[in-house]
Order: sequence, then structure tokens, then C-alpha cells
Amino acid sequence: MGNTDSKLNFRKAVIQLTTKTQPVEATDDAFWDQFWADTATTVQDVFALLPAAEIRAVREESPSNLATLCYKAVEKLVQGAESGCPTEKEKQIVLNCTRMLSRTLPYIFEDQDWRGFFWSTVPGAGRDEDEGARPLAESLLLAVADLLFCPDFTVQSHKKGRPDSIEDMQSLDSCEYIWEAGVGFAQSPPLNYIHDINRKSIATPHQPYQHALPLFTSLLNVVCAYDPVGYGIPYNHLLFSDYREQLVEQAVQILIVTLEHEGGQPYRPPSPSSMEDQDSVGPNNLFVNYLSRIHREEDYDFVLKGLARLLTNPLTQTYLPNSTKKIQFHQELLVLFWKLCDFNKKFLFFVLKSSDVLDILVPILYYLNDARADQSRVGLMHIGVFILLLLSGERNFGVRLNKPYSLHVTMDIPVFTGTHADLLIVVFHKIITSGHQRLQPLYDCLLTIVVNVSPYLKSLSMVAANKLLHLLEAFSTNWFLFSAPQNHHLVFFLLEAFNNIIQYQFDGNCNLVYAIIRKRNVFHQLANLPSDPTTIQKALQRKRKSPDAISRTSSQETVSMEGSRPAVPAEPGTLKASLVAMPGIDKLTEKSQVSEDGTMVTVPPTESPQTPEHSATAGTSDTECTILQVLSWKSKLPLQTIMRLLQVLVPQVEKICIDKGLTDESEILKFLQHGTLVGLLPVPHPILIRKYQANAGTGMWFRTYMWGVIYLRNVDPPIWYDTDVRLFEIQKM
Repeated sequence: MGNTDSKLNFRKAVIQLTTKTQPVEATDDAFWDQFWADTATTVQDVFALLPAAEIRAVREESPSNLATLCYKAVEKLVQGAESGCPTEKEKQIVLNCTRMLSRTLPYIFEDQDWRGFFWSTVPGAGRDEDEGARPLAESLLLAVADLLFCPDFTVQSHKKGRPDSIEDMQSLDSCEYIWEAGVGFAQSPPLNYIHDINRKSIATPHQPYQHALPLFTSLLNVVCAYDPVGYGIPYNHLLFSDYREQLVEQAVQILIVTLEHEGGQPYRPPSPSSMEDQDSVGPNNLFVNYLSRIHREEDYDFVLKGLARLLTNPLTQTYLPNSTKKIQFHQELLVLFWKLCDFNKKFLFFVLKSSDVLDILVPILYYLNDARADQSRVGLMHIGVFILLLLSGERNFGVRLNKPYSLHVTMDIPVFTGTHADLLIVVFHKIITSGHQRLQPLYDCLLTIVVNVSPYLKSLSMVAANKLLHLLEAFSTNWFLFSAPQNHHLVFFLLEAFNNIIQYQFDGNCNLVYAIIRKRNVFHQLANLPSDPTTIQKALQRKRKSPDAISRTSSQETVSMEGSRPAVPAEPGTLKASLVAMPGIDKLTEKSQVSEDGTMVTVPPTESPQTPEHSATAGTSDTECTILQVLSWKSKLPLQTIMRLLQVLVPQVEKICIDKGLTDESEILKFLQHGTLVGLLPVPHPILIRKYQANAGTGMWFRTYMWGVIYLRNVDPPIWYDTDVRLFEIQKM
């Protein structure tokens, strides 16, 4: 009954606010207190009882009343922060005010005329008369930061003795009240779900001041320490409410927003001696500064193991269906992992130092494979591929891929026995051959990753080798090569990968050599690629008839893993956020050459020999343009190494088959396994690695993707639903 009365009183107050045509004085506490002092409404109640249309109506027709409402709500938060909220009533007032602001803020910021409102000064808002008026936003952020470290409200009190003793908020050191053990903090406070709920209600994605370091570590530690399995009791998530999960989800969203680094240029911090050293040069964004200064190996280990545990959670298989909780915030975790690697290179090197990186790789490949047919998850596909592109720029990643893959996470991919490199290639093949058409811009990235790791792959399985040859076969058909000016890049990438393996990892890669020999006609056709107008015209006509990206037949598909489900398109009505276009692979990466001592030397950017710019003169036909392009890159196809291999090995294989009457594949593989090409191949070419480089285009992509994820994930309450968001569009599938 009491809750019904609260809702009724709150709704009456809203009606009074929306119907008043004259300004209500800020001193009229009897009126304003109706919104927070006499109610106990949930955030869902506030959103239901204060409709969007009524907020906009007050904004347009009684702007001074909306301004006073916000000011009074902030004033109550400031008072609560100063007093420490010793009573339950004060705690409830603070929670009610945060809910009111959460509801009204998006509608204030959607109007251009109101954009500066929170940065305007409010008379008397300064805490000391000397410092004058303080901008409303500053007062709000300081109060929120204080409240997030308020004893007996959002953190455990350290006070012993009388239960009514109150801690002094002004002298409180928030570094002693970090929410969870982990980076920079050893003690793990006892779990208190009330504190978790209050933190979630108060937390806001903006940076405070003196609490920045403890807030950063609190958010990071809460995320990385979270174990959704809990005590491991089957169906425990159905029996108990997990308030920590809600806090973790909001914490990771606040983290990735506050770690947003402007400009698109890579952040290169000074060599840190400690996280607490804030005096040396660094970005204005304190959270980025702190993240870049994490340097202890035990902290890296804590963060990496925590992220791997959470990313792997949705992959967990149990004998009892739906018996374990599956988290839903893996996209935010991937953005956080990206930012960790991008802003803290020592963390990136730590990740690659051991096979722990594979605990990140496997879930990423799982997500990529699962989302490949769903156009609403194209952003997830991009972030996963970008992370792998970043990792593949480091030699250690390629080396780690040689570890045998024995986990056998249930995916609808062919069954194989091999390494993590085989898993990566098989999943990439599946994305290219059975993903939706909007993934075509990622093909360059996928094959760049394969090229980057190829010099270090010791032994590909027959399944993976056949998949690579199938891709070459599909990409080297005349109609595909001639149908777009950039399509030949894919052939160049695959040939480069084959050359790397032959020159640097010939021993142990008999499966790939055998696959190349079996598909030798593909290489001969490439060497004799036609450039006459008639053939090209026929190929272009075929493209118009069959617009599919590549041939999806003859890939020698084998049975998928038992228990796997095929990737499915988005269900009708699924919402997706639009994304800005990504730069091409030449803008995404910079070339580095591996020197003899293993160090990398940046290759100065030059016009790519395989992508010359031909300005078509007036009247030049499509066919003539294509002929000019083909002639320019055909002679540069890197076929010498493979043609020499075929020249040497094909006669040997044919002879041994005739002499010994061999028809068994395993015997031929055994022969190739003990063969050698030492002294017979061209001089090994330098290893060329394409490393990811930050730029404004990718910076903008990450920004829109991140906010799109957060927008679509915040539906209870729907903070931005029906607001005038301009960063991206929301579309229904």
C-alpha cells in the first residue's frame, strides 16, 4: 500500500510540474520535496511516471521549472555527500534524486539551447563563499564521486564501536575504500548487495576529481574479480538475484566511456614508475593515464585472467541445460580489452608472453563464428577482428598459435585435430564462405591476420590447409578478380602467406605442401591469367548474373562438431545501431619488416605496387579500365616460390606414386614430410608484418560502436529510448 501511495504522490507532483505555467521558486521546498523526500520510487517507476513527452513539454513551456528541478536535485546530492547520509531517509532522498536526474538528463542534452546548462554557474553552488559559484555539472560530479565512497551507503564502514558513529566525509581517504581487491588494493571487502545496488544507482559515466584513482581501480577490480558461476551450484542464477552482475555490467560500461581518448592518435605515455605519480606528462583523461601506468605483473595477471574468465563464460557447456549463468556484456569486455592493449603496451606484451593469450583468442573466435550470419552483430564481428589484427602484429602471437587446440568449444565448424592456428583459419574460412555480405570489407583484415602469423606456423592440419586453398581457388576466379579493383589484394595476401610458410616453416607443413600440389592448376591459371577484352567482358557479365562474393561450393566441407548449432540471422525486429565506415587495410596498418635479429623496422609508406591509380580517360570502358589494372598487378603476383616448389616436387610425387603404386594419401605425406627444398627455392624474402595503427577513422568507429552497444544494452530502464540521439541511427532488422 505504501509503495502505491508513493507512486501516486510522485505522479501528482509530476502533473503539478507539467501544468504550472508560472516559475516555482527554488525556495519552495514543500513543492520540490514531493519528488524525492516523500517517495520511495524505483527507477522503473520514475521512468514510467515521468513520460518523455512531459519532460519535453516542461523544457519548452516552463524551462525555468525544469532548470530548478535539476538544480534542486543536485543540491540534495551535494547535501548528502557532505553529511554522509547517516539516516535511511537521507539515503532514499539521494537515490530518488539520482533516478530523477537519470530520467531528465538525456532530454536536456538533446536540445542545443540546453547544452551549456549544466556548465553554467548557479548562485551559491560553491562550497566556500571564496570560490564563488561552481558549475552545476562540477557540483554534480563531485557529489556523485563522494557518494560512491560513502560509508554504510556504498562502501563498508571502517568505524568500530557505536553503531551511530559517523565518519567525516571531508577527511575520508577514498583510496582506503576501493570496492574490490585487485589492482592497487589488497583487501577484499565483504559482499554487500545493498552497497552494490546503491553504487549502480549513483554511478555516472563522467570523471570526478580527487576520487578518480580509487574510482578507476574500483571499477576495474569489480569487473575483473567477478565470477558469474559463483559457488558453482547448478541453476543458482535462477534461485538468487545477482546484484553484483548488474554493478559489473554498469562498471564496465562506465570504464569504456571514461577511457575514451580523443583525437584518434595513439596515446604514448611516459615510462611509469607508479600509478600514483600524477605529475609527469600525460593526457588530460586521468583514467587513460592510470590505465597506462599499471605495471605490476600480478596486476596484469589479475586483469587478464578476469577478462578471460568472463569472455569464456558464454562458451561454458554443462550437462544440465541452462544451469549456469551466461553473461551478456561480452562486447563491452572486448572494448575494454582493446583499450587495455592500446593504451598499455606493457600489458599487450604480457598478454602475448604466455599461452594465456589463447584464453582470449578462443572466445573471440567463438563470437565471430556465432555472429557471422547476423547483420545486427556486424559491430561485434569488427571489434573481434580488430583485436586479432592488433595481436597479429606481434611475433609472439603467431608463435602461441602453435599450441595444440584441445578445448573443443562447441562451434559449427568442421571437426579437426590440430593447433589454435588451425582453429583460427577454419573459423576465418567459415566467416568468408558463409557469413553475410556486409562482412566483405573485413576480408582484407582476416587475410592480413593470416599473413602476419604465417611465418611462425609450424604445422597446419589438412583441414586448415584445404580451407586456405579453397579461399585461393574462390578468390582467383576470373569473374571475382575482375569484378572489383581491390579484389586481387586477397590473392596477394594468400600467396604471401603460402610463401612465408614454404620459406620459413617448410619442415612440418607437409599438409599444406600436399594441398598446394593437389590444387596446382589454380597457380598455373593465375600465372596465365587472361588479359584479353573478350574474357574480361565475359567475367564481368557473369558478375552481373551472380553477385555472390565467392564460390561457396567445393570447399570439401566436413561434418560440424557434435552439439553445435548453425549461425542464424537476426530475428525480425532486432535493433541495431548504425556504424561509420571503416578505413581500408592500408590505412588501418603500417608495414614493418622483421630484421635478422628479430626486431621490426617500419617500412616507409609508398604507393602499393599492386594498387596503382589509373585515371580513366573520358570514354574509357569498364573493360578497358580492368585490362589496365590487370596488366599492372599481374606481373607482380608473387608466384616464383610456389612455382619452383611445384617444379621440383610434382615430378617426384608422380614418380613415387608410379614406382610404388601409391594411392594412399598418408604415404605421399610421409614422403613430403621427409623431403627438403634447401638450395632449390629462391632466396627467402624478408618477413613483412602489417601492424595496426591508430587513426581518426578507427577512433570514430570505436566511438560509435561503443555508444551503440551501451544504448542498446540499457533498456531497463531505457535511458535513451525515444531521445534524439545523433551519433548513430537505430534500425530494425
